Amino acid sequence: MIMRKIALTIALLLPIAAWSQTGVVAVHPANHDGKMMTMEEAVMGTGTRVASTWASWLDNSTYACMKDGKLTAYDAITGEVKDGGDATIRTVQGGSRGIRGAVFSSTGVQAYSKGRSLYINDGGGDILVAGSESDQITYGESVSRNEFGINGGIFWSPDGSKLAFYRKDESRVTDFPLLDISTRTGTLMSIKYPMNGMESEEVSLGVYDLATGKTIWCDVTDFGYDRYLTNISWGPDSKNVFIQVLDRSQKHVRLNMYRSSDGSFVRTILTDDDPQFVEPSDPLYFIKGTYTFLYRTDVRDGFRNLYLCDTLGTVRRLTTVNADVAYVDNDGSNVFYTSAEVSPVENHLFKIQISGLKSRKGTESVAKAKFGKAVRLTPEEGWHNITLSGDQKKFIDIFSSFNVPSVTQIRTTDGKLIRELGRAEDPLKSFKTGDIMLGTVKSADGKFDNWYRLYLPADFDPSKKYPVVLYVYGGPHSQMVNDSWLGGVRMWETLMAQKGYVVYVQDNRGTSNRGAEFEKAIHRHCGQNEMADQMVGINMLKSLPFVDSERIGVHGWSYGGFMTISLMTHYPETFKVGVAGGPVIDWKWYEIMYGERYMETEETNPEGFKETSLIENAANLKGKLLICQGAIDNTVVWEHSLSFVQKCIENGTQLDYFPYPRSEHNVFGRWRIHLMDKVTDYFDLYL
Repeated sequence: MIMRKIALTIALLLPIAAWSQTGVVAVHPANHDGKMMTMEEAVMGTGTRVASTWASWLDNSTYACMKDGKLTAYDAITGEVKDGGDATIRTVQGGSRGIRGAVFSSTGVQAYSKGRSLYINDGGGDILVAGSESDQITYGESVSRNEFGINGGIFWSPDGSKLAFYRKDESRVTDFPLLDISTRTGTLMSIKYPMNGMESEEVSLGVYDLATGKTIWCDVTDFGYDRYLTNISWGPDSKNVFIQVLDRSQKHVRLNMYRSSDGSFVRTILTDDDPQFVEPSDPLYFIKGTYTFLYRTDVRDGFRNLYLCDTLGTVRRLTTVNADVAYVDNDGSNVFYTSAEVSPVENHLFKIQISGLKSRKGTESVAKAKFGKAVRLTPEEGWHNITLSGDQKKFIDIFSSFNVPSVTQIRTTDGKLIRELGRAEDPLKSFKTGDIMLGTVKSADGKFDNWYRLYLPADFDPSKKYPVVLYVYGGPHSQMVNDSWLGGVRMWETLMAQKGYVVYVQDNRGTSNRGAEFEKAIHRHCGQNEMADQMVGINMLKSLPFVDSERIGVHGWSYGGFMTISLMTHYPETFKVGVAGGPVIDWKWYEIMYGERYMETEETNPEGFKETSLIENAANLKGKLLICQGAIDNTVVWEHSLSFVQKCIENGTQLDYFPYPRSEHNVFGRWRIHLMDKVTDYFDLYL
């Protein structure tokens, strides 16, 4: 568990009475004698990033690590340089230019997309697998805008004899124009953007047989044409393909089995249904040497747990914890997974044994299998990132905690430390910093502890009052605060603390790693419970004697931009200044896959769309607001922020707007220095 050093924290700061509401559980003390940080150092990480020791497995007994700027091979047991130190790691060598998403089979054949078509190369040049019929059809690439854990469109069978792949038909999807100013007279670039409530893409799954050169199509008939085909998995014998078929409303999923020889439907193995939403995000994880698999869902018991299943529909819960877990690997007898069961802000590796799965005759029985007791393999506090060796006998553990920048170790999976590969120094030891705290406040409904980090000004004087900047994201698939180095701090927070600001970051209901009730609290009403939770934290800050309640600002990007303007318009008496980046303004303009999961559609949820629309709330804007956005944003399209600006014009409300003409949804590279200078200057001017 996290160190509970409340007494130490209070002693460093203020008398107990003044901190009675802060819920502080850990503190990193200030450094009053360091140097000031530049924006380049804050944004680019020059001299401010934690110098973690990176390591990766080359084989079961050899790992690669950087030494003197060279990738070097080491023996995992002795730590000695191995095989002359050569640590060449295989990389994809493209046979021709313009290929994307290259994936090798187990036999060394490469599959990739080029243009909108799909090819393989066995060493003799490009072989066409599926040629695009038009600019509306794409083969072998990601679908559904990378939701549902989808990050590619090519799926080799285990034996390398067959290749499954996506076909995406976007002919029904509307176009959205983006302006490219890099050409002589400017060019409109048209993208396919499936907006909430409108027509969507149609996805199919093909299976190409390398021996015959023929393709068959899986006979998926569930739901409508706009269903989602998610988490494609192969059976261990390459004879069957498994698809988690999700309906467009994202309330019903069917795990279906298809024959890879002809695409015929075999059976539905299991179903998951939820009146809020179902979000399948994992493929099937087969237990080695068996046809039994693990399935992850939060629908059945309220948390993302692992379930042991067979292809006839037997389902048993393997991980019986009231916490979200994530599969790592298995060796046929032990399942390795990470879990939030120690604390929602810590990530630890566990293993659990499965015995009796196979009978003496070789038959498998999920019902008769016995599960052992889960064993924790990472003893140190903090957030652990795990890489298991191929034989699952050892693992590389790169971890940090609130006061530990980074440690890299090699351990055995029976709990023994083999060696420590590196321990990073504090990258901020030469910089001036304020006290940084990790703590909790209650959610607005009183059911949960929401975690925060609080950065005090570098020259903190408890007799003075300071302005506050709330940095917020608050949306799904995020966790801004955890028990990693300084709680996951961004270096811009250090810069702002040096300038005399209190900086506050807090997670709220709707974010990840806390279970279904916590995550799904935003359903049909995005922003509402999130704002209520954030205001609990803000009101806690207001109660502190050194906080200037008249000078509170807020900044966030994307969902955080939506939260920024939501807070500015719902609590105008609290927030004096805001900077919103790439903000969602009205969920009717956002994409189908993400938006309909959380908000449904205007037809099914008219009151929710009206409540959350910032067009509807624009008249409530009182403070100073700056909106920044990439002009070629293909995630939150320009229609959002420009529509809000137009509404403010119609209302006679002043605001500030700054586009980044050649940036997409985020501003990267050295352009980001310009962006954060702009954000910082805005707070300096008006807060």
